[in-house]
Amino acid sequence: MKITSDWHIHSRNSCDAACMLVSDLILEAEEKGIRDFGLTDHVHTPYNLPDIARSHREFLSNDPSPHFHFGVEVSCVSQWEIDEIASGRYDNPVYGLRSGGQAGCDLAIGINAQDVAAYQIEYVVGGTHWPMYVPLEREAVIRDYHRQNMFLATHPLVDIVAHPWWWMGHWQDDSGNFDAEPWFDDFGVIPKSMHDEFAAAVVEHHKAVEINISANLLNPHYPARFVRHYLEYLAELESKGVCLSIGSDCHSAHYDIDFDTVSQMLESVGIENDFWCLPPRIEASG
Repeated sequence: MKITSDWHIHSRNSCDAACMLVSDLILEAEEKGIRDFGLTDHVHTPYNLPDIARSHREFLSNDPSPHFHFGVEVSCVSQWEIDEIASGRYDNPVYGLRSGGQAGCDLAIGINAQDVAAYQIEYVVGGTHWPMYVPLEREAVIRDYHRQNMFLATHPLVDIVAHPWWWMGHWQDDSGNFDAEPWFDDFGVIPKSMHDEFAAAVVEHHKAVEINISANLLNPHYPARFVRHYLEYLAELESKGVCLSIGSDCHSAHYDIDFDTVSQMLESVGIENDFWCLPPRIEASG
């Protein structure tokens, strides 16, 4: 199987450590045989929208082909955070506030339909990136992540749900590895009913679910047993009619992604090359 698309890529305009030039991405994607792909820099809250304006300018300045698309990656946040940041009381809230809200709060994303039109956003990748004001305890985190995943799976602006059940930060050992919490020792601690509900929502709302390369499948800090179980989870989603998409989640200066290894991993659980893909953009005639 040959992977020929990638819908989760970050440029130097992203608010984090991503540092790739769009011109380099275009050249290196062609070298990798990636024909259909998109740029997806981060939006946590509207505070990050100036980054998206820069990203879009750089995208346009490279005379993008109809197969290269402009998207964004939004985080699931809370409406409370968006309202608090809009007050102007916080200095440089690049990643939102991350604490201070109430568990069970109203969830939100940092863009609206007007932003999609203004920045000519062609598609939206939405991800659960951190717990939403719940205790750092296994069952509480699982319930909260499922609630966020369901919110993204039903949101009218989201096209792809990014890296379900990705985790970073808390519970890393001294080497940066994850051994047990919140689900790395046993992916089965997440109830099957949650997976079934999520799959049904994705299918009903015509979303795709991302196969994330860097964050999940090739994450050097995740145990091999988890990766194997996660591959089986992705195959189970596909068996329920879920459309899967490919996302490298590249944050590097160069597009050095091991697509061949990932192809072999997916083939090992029966996932074939029938992935989500935007059609070529129709260029205005002049």
